[in-house]
Amino acid sequence: MTLALFDLDNTLLAGDSDYLWGEFLCEQGIVDADLFKRENQRFYEEYKQGTLDIYAFQAFSQQPLVQNDTDKMIALRQQFLEIKIKPIMSPASFELIDRHRKLGDTLVVITATNSFITRPITSLFGIEHLIATEPEVINGKYTGKIAGIPCFQGGKVKRLHEWIKQHNMDMQGSWFYSDSHNDIPLLIEADHPVAVDADEILLEYANKQGWRVMSLRQVAVNINGVFIP
Repeated sequence: MTLALFDLDNTLLAGDSDYLWGEFLCEQGIVDADLFKRENQRFYEEYKQGTLDIYAFQAFSQQPLVQNDTDKMIALRQQFLEIKIKPIMSPASFELIDRHRKLGDTLVVITATNSFITRPITSLFGIEHLIATEPEVINGKYTGKIAGIPCFQGGKVKRLHEWIKQHNMDMQGSWFYSDSHNDIPLLIEADHPVAVDADEILLEYANKQGWRVMSLRQVAVNINGVFIP
């Protein structure tokens, strides 16, 4: 079976779930709004520049999970999905996913954002498989650390290769859709790399490589990036 891999933030979603989760927690009074907003924005800018320290960011972003009751955070997450996530789930993303599903492809979301945030979003898209940065949990408690290899930049490639080995699959004929230059290491691995609503660095790179370039901010699109009216 052919792999169809999808980045999540600013690819399938018309926004960044990690950043929006931070905003939501500020709005709900779960964190110190001034401090959290400032740090959340700083880390987001570093991500866009390709200089993000993923370990430092996860230590910061997981503090609400460390400091609060898990059941409370799960309930807040459900509100977050309704308020922040569902409005940025593009119809074109569902169409793209459905086209790959009808082709019999194995659908996988692969994202740097931690699995606490992204697992229910992946389910909303009807995708079974998720490869994400995994928060460390010891005795049922979040520690603020990362378990294993973070699913970021070159770590995405390593995590995907581990997953492929576990599922007895390969990259033959594979597709990967992403918006970010941070994902160039994995885009290079795919037989069909696609730059989706790409940042400037990725767009320039994709054009030089002759990769497909497309948008999911449209009503409908086919898997070759040709828009359908």
